[in-house]
Amino acid sequence: MNLSKVFRYAVERHPDRMAVVDRNQTYTYRELEREVNAAAFSLHRLGVKKRDRVAVLLKNRIEAVVLFWAIQKLGAIFAPINIRQSQEIVHYCLNDLEARFVIYGKATEYLIDRKKFIERPLFINIDGFGGDINYQELVKQPAEDFQPGPILEEDLSVILYTSGTSGNPKGVPRSHQNEYASSFSHIFQCHYQWHDTTLGVMSLNHTMGLRSLISMMMLNGTYVVLRDWDPSDAVQLIEQEKISVLYLLPNMYHDIALLPESKRNRFDELHTIVYAGAPMSPKLIRLCQEVFQPKHFVNHYGSTEIYTFTFCDRVTEKPSSVGKPGIHQNIRIIEPDVYRTKTPDDRVKDGEIGEIIVHMGSPESFKGYWNKPDITKRSVKDNWYYTGDLGYKDAEGDLFVAGRIDEMIIYAGDKIYPLEVESVLLEHPKVQEVVVAGEPDERWGQVVTAHIVPNDQTLTANELDLFCKRHPKLSNYKRPRKYTFQSSFPKTVYGKIMRKKLNMDIQN
Repeated sequence: MNLSKVFRYAVERHPDRMAVVDRNQTYTYRELEREVNAAAFSLHRLGVKKRDRVAVLLKNRIEAVVLFWAIQKLGAIFAPINIRQSQEIVHYCLNDLEARFVIYGKATEYLIDRKKFIERPLFINIDGFGGDINYQELVKQPAEDFQPGPILEEDLSVILYTSGTSGNPKGVPRSHQNEYASSFSHIFQCHYQWHDTTLGVMSLNHTMGLRSLISMMMLNGTYVVLRDWDPSDAVQLIEQEKISVLYLLPNMYHDIALLPESKRNRFDELHTIVYAGAPMSPKLIRLCQEVFQPKHFVNHYGSTEIYTFTFCDRVTEKPSSVGKPGIHQNIRIIEPDVYRTKTPDDRVKDGEIGEIIVHMGSPESFKGYWNKPDITKRSVKDNWYYTGDLGYKDAEGDLFVAGRIDEMIIYAGDKIYPLEVESVLLEHPKVQEVVVAGEPDERWGQVVTAHIVPNDQTLTANELDLFCKRHPKLSNYKRPRKYTFQSSFPKTVYGKIMRKKLNMDIQN
């Protein structure tokens, strides 16, 4: 199955249902198809052909949705770039792609320096003039449905760039099969229903954003655009557009749940909330359950490379678990080794912590990084993807993530995993956020250091030390020997704490 067929079949099933809402603009499936056909026909005449990389520098908006489906129709590759990155990183991605076409808007024009291109692309401006052609010129001529050539399920659909916390981003090519299988599993695992309505606020340069868009099209649902994150605007749209499913980052749920207006039963149509991208603390889980009162509360654990690793739809029962493997996945936990000399057969026993690896046979799995065979070779071994995450299974076979293999602390020869210490500290009522790391020590090798963002400025290191000493789940040797207090932590645009940058900032 290719995505062009997914879209066409959705239009044929329910042409008059609402497909996209963006501010005052609304498109039924039939209306959306007309504009997609017009854009595809014009792009085809401009020279866009199969396998061409079309770089997209846009916020979520109706034009981005139209262009996504038009590019799928042509068999070209939709390559959205994170517009919150620096111009230097953006140009690295554009040149790495060897993009022949660049689509941008007024808000992102500053990211483009035309002198930095190795080979000049064609520029398409969404907002008026300034490019070689603008969006209105693309869609002004109506076009009948046409198919320029066959599209195979193994053909590339998108290239997404991972948002690494250090070094240049890596391009992750994903096929039509990858995107279809990932969206199918997302619908099934998250308890979505026909004609659901979701909030399109996660950017299309992120796998969560694409999943929100494609799953709604597969279900003949409605994709409601929110161009910039604002929790008050989100609450208004959830109520106004009768949003039934949400797929957001934990910090977004946190922002909504703390608003006074969120306490007034404004989520009557909402049956499912799903989060990914970062852990959610037990305190926040309880708050979300109270505020949203969802029928289904799901934690999704995966990556850009292989969309699903595991999912947990028993979040309130097992608030720290990421659940069981997705419907397409085979997961193993092997002996942890930063040099990756261990093989997929070096499994640990249930309850023991090891590195999480995922079999590449999944239809959700990529085939390797774009233009980076050496990194692919380090990440993929014997047809297994080495995630770099540490975890363990409990007696019921549910997976728990314990941190990253490169963040493991060695204290006097004992292995300590930051997440197990962090989960204890987060139970303290005065702790808002915490990062635990190893600090070099001449005698012990490393000692446990806890960096704390308090929600009560009266919090002291002695108070936390006493709390850890008395906690039944934390061995004494694992408790932090040093505390620092911060006003906030540096984070990626998707809410992940940048641990390496935090440690560098504190050392400096």
